[in-house]
Amino acid sequence: MTGRSSTWMGRTVTAALLVAALGGCAILREFGPSVAVTPMTPGETIALQRGDILTTGRLSAATAQTIRVAGLDTAACVQPSIDCIRALSGVEGIADERLQSALSELWLQHALTLASPVPGKPVDPASADARLQALLEAARHAYVYLFYTARSPGERAFEDRQTQVRDWYNHAVQAASTQLFDTRLRSAPATDRIEVAGWTLHMDVTGVRLPGGTDMPQELLPAASLSFKGLRSIYRRDGFGAELVAVMHDPVAAAASAAPEARAGHRPDVPAWSEMPSPSLTLLFRFLGENAAEVLATREVLASAHDPYIEDTVVLRGQQVPLAANFSAGYGLWLARSGFAVQSLRTLLGRERGIERPHLYMMQPYDPQRRIVLMIHGLASSPEAWVNVANEIMGDEALRRNYQVWQVYYPTNMPIALNQAAIRRLVIDALAHVDPGGQAPASHDIVLVGHSMGGVIARLLVSSSGDALWNTFVQTREIEPARLARIRPRLEPMLRFEPLPQVGRAVFIAAPHRGTEVAGTRLGRWVSGLVRLPLTLLEGFGDVIQALAGQDEDRREARLPNSIDNLSKDDPLVRAAAQFPISPAVRLHSIIARRSAEGGLEDSDDGLVPYRSAHLPGALSEKIIVSGHSVQETAPAVLEIRRILHEDMAERTDTTPAEPAREAVADPGA
Repeated sequence: MTGRSSTWMGRTVTAALLVAALGGCAILREFGPSVAVTPMTPGETIALQRGDILTTGRLSAATAQTIRVAGLDTAACVQPSIDCIRALSGVEGIADERLQSALSELWLQHALTLASPVPGKPVDPASADARLQALLEAARHAYVYLFYTARSPGERAFEDRQTQVRDWYNHAVQAASTQLFDTRLRSAPATDRIEVAGWTLHMDVTGVRLPGGTDMPQELLPAASLSFKGLRSIYRRDGFGAELVAVMHDPVAAAASAAPEARAGHRPDVPAWSEMPSPSLTLLFRFLGENAAEVLATREVLASAHDPYIEDTVVLRGQQVPLAANFSAGYGLWLARSGFAVQSLRTLLGRERGIERPHLYMMQPYDPQRRIVLMIHGLASSPEAWVNVANEIMGDEALRRNYQVWQVYYPTNMPIALNQAAIRRLVIDALAHVDPGGQAPASHDIVLVGHSMGGVIARLLVSSSGDALWNTFVQTREIEPARLARIRPRLEPMLRFEPLPQVGRAVFIAAPHRGTEVAGTRLGRWVSGLVRLPLTLLEGFGDVIQALAGQDEDRREARLPNSIDNLSKDDPLVRAAAQFPISPAVRLHSIIARRSAEGGLEDSDDGLVPYRSAHLPGALSEKIIVSGHSVQETAPAVLEIRRILHEDMAERTDTTPAEPAREAVADPGA
């Protein structure tokens, strides 16, 4: 460096320092950048863009930026502060969308610092009101951002910010509604108007019908707060509103858990069918006003409840908005609390707190326009056997629009003939109750799905026994005419039946149509010996049981074949049922399991049921799956059931001529 250059540089640096000292710091940018750049990974970029008070516990980048643009103390506003909220509200010149979204997040931040009231514990009214006030403010500012600013929601459809604001609204409504329920509604009579925390809430619950005709659930739970094991998928619909689960009283579970003396006989207060006692619903808060100024000034809210199975969109301010929904949480909660696993085993062994007659559960409020998928579980099982099957059907939007799921829960210790008669009567009575005229689509073309012993029962429901069983019964037993006349009304439904005319399709899954060898082994006979029939059955059908067992009236004890006995390949009922003709109006499908892909199909089995017993001649489809006996829970089986239902749905809506009906044929393999 030359002397002249050195002198020039020294003078320049001296001048720059002098200017800096006098306040002209900008000149330093000529000699070195004051903005530094740091590389970011894609994950870090997305986290910065999408992180917010709900996901990270910190304010979003957009809200922090708005605070800086407003000239407020960023450090002070990082902590929840009413002063910061008020200061930001008074700043002029900030774009509406930016201001309203920031205020929504700040109010939500404040609400999250206030403790949520705990059900059953004393509530501090002031603290509860402060939290509710903050939640309502968060929801209101989000509502203004979404529907009262210059751009419509559709114009912001691809913006992360709109998704964040929607989530803040949904969470605020969820938290406010559950708090209101726990502190004001749970123990209060139903009302359409609530005055709380200086706000007026107008309640509209006409959009939902709760099970049992009740007005108020026992619990109101956020669907997002529930996590499940054993449920492979959680099916939701992204959209607007709080996803909730309304938990109702379950008379069936209550009766089963009651003391033995309270359960004797058929309880008249326990219905033979009921809707699932934990339905899903979606709640909206609509803030009244014709423009943003009116909405921000109002303290009136319309709180409306919606059935996500009936409504998938809602119109707000002229905009068609998707309605949020959770189709799995209520179902999962019901199964988790049901106690079915223990109860079904108690039932099989005839122990206390089992069930003594079939019950029909409707997985959603009855809809006359949706056709029915009727599921029947197998031995020592319960509706839990269908956990992922039913969940996948309810999670498939096309199937959900066209079908409703009904599940039969029945005592699997009972003889198959008795169960088929009771289930047949149950289905007929339930349909007559919900559709007395029998004209609704729900009363026609039912899809029947049965697993294992439930598949055997399902086959009987679509078969014609003719006089075969009755004649065999009469010819093999010496029964006095007077006695036969006395027991005939109760005996005939078990031995004489015709196909249910409401059924249009049947899917048999690992069904032992011709019985199993396992039931006749020493182990099978030992397990059969452990099975006890319900006391109510022995008391009410004692003479019928004696007649079925081929015993005289003067003998006190009778050994009636139970369900396990009925599954033996040598059982007379199973042998006879395999020859009954199936209704030609019913389309048939089989799903059959084999433990190994090795070896011939004819010699395979699923550990309990051999292929030869599960195979059904005349079936339109036969799906072979490498699996154990509980094949209905496997992904391939669920996919096959969905395929069958989509095929069924297409056939019912197709305008082309239907395929020719099959002729009624007996099973030649019997």
